[in-house]
Amino acid sequence: MPPAHEPQGPAVAAAPAPIDDLTAFLVRLTGLLLRSSGEGAHLIGVAVTDSARGLGGDAALLLVPEAATLTVVAADGRTRTATVHGFPEVFRLDRTAALKPLLADVREGRADVTEAGRRLARIETASAPYPWWLKFLGIVLFSLGFAPLMQPTWYELGTTAVLASIAAALAVAADRVPRLARVLPLVVSTTVSVVTIELFAGDPARGGPVLLMLPALFFFVPGDYLSAATAELAAGLVTTGAIRLVYAVFLLVQLYVGVLLGVYVTGTSTRALFDIAAASDLPRWALFLAWIVFTAGTVLAFAVPRRFFRPLLLLVYVTVGVQSLATKLVGEVAGTFLAAVVLAAAATVLSRGPRRPPRLILVLPGFFTLTVGSLGMRGLTTLAGGYVVEGFTDLLKLVMIVTAIAVGMVVGATLVPESAPRRGAAAPGTRTTA
Repeated sequence: MPPAHEPQGPAVAAAPAPIDDLTAFLVRLTGLLLRSSGEGAHLIGVAVTDSARGLGGDAALLLVPEAATLTVVAADGRTRTATVHGFPEVFRLDRTAALKPLLADVREGRADVTEAGRRLARIETASAPYPWWLKFLGIVLFSLGFAPLMQPTWYELGTTAVLASIAAALAVAADRVPRLARVLPLVVSTTVSVVTIELFAGDPARGGPVLLMLPALFFFVPGDYLSAATAELAAGLVTTGAIRLVYAVFLLVQLYVGVLLGVYVTGTSTRALFDIAAASDLPRWALFLAWIVFTAGTVLAFAVPRRFFRPLLLLVYVTVGVQSLATKLVGEVAGTFLAAVVLAAAATVLSRGPRRPPRLILVLPGFFTLTVGSLGMRGLTTLAGGYVVEGFTDLLKLVMIVTAIAVGMVVGATLVPESAPRRGAAAPGTRTTA
């Protein structure tokens, strides 16, 4: 297991909380953080231990992606130990946004355990900020914004609009049918595969079926999980990173099997899974505007507060611009690495302060713009079609790009401190978080 996390810097302690109240609050906090940790669990320990110190106690954690062993120490020396479970996901980022100012107030002693517990309960029980139909629209826009990256053609956009609507309908239905949620990637990829092969993939001049499918599946492709797993491994959280990596591969394989099932259901040869892009017929302005559509879709699909749209869009364009320019100068892998460094550093700066967007939210769209998971899907499906060289080329590129992104994110976060220096700050060697 990863080592226990130690408190990160001093806090202004409130009146010491009773052991039972302190434990109850930290257990609920740890559970919410685990459930929101699809982008990585490495910050959970910092949040929990800092909160414990702000309430006059202390805490230590042993983490795996879906569970934590929490040891709580009260001011009078009494201890409690609890095991907390929470399945990691990233689909309700409004909770992550609401949690940041609460954690800041607790850490700085501005909220006692009773008030902190009430605010945490409100965050946990709050309804999603957008109705189901806006989430549906968000997934469609998310896919449409990504489509020109696969093939910059009007046909790709039209096909994506239909296929993404089907995928979005299934995703919204899964929110109400837990059994569907368990196999959602498989069901979505099978359905999209069947519809693509039957209706849209008849003319090779319009591009390969894999490229037509991918934008509609992109919401379910675990590119962010892959990058988070690699970043955790790079940061020394071996158990957490390895388990998350296995889970990301499992999700990717589900999508791959679903595509193959679609091929078998329609009686099509796997040789139809070729990966050839059609000639571009989209104007440059459409490619530029696609990132606005993509960012708007991210906000709606992942329940991000609307006020964060502008900084998210800024980071998307910065990431894309750096990656494009650097790729021309030093190659794709190095260009992706530099883009990840810039994204991590910029997100850290923009997240400073308790009222600013959390770093997780700022980084998320940048993960997707670097298109990690789609390379894995392209590699697996191309291999299944019998195109061995092309398939292994995509898979090798996946490994290199994932590593470049993860290491770049670690470097970017290391270069820029999480909080700006303040007058009266702690002595060198300590660190406070914003």
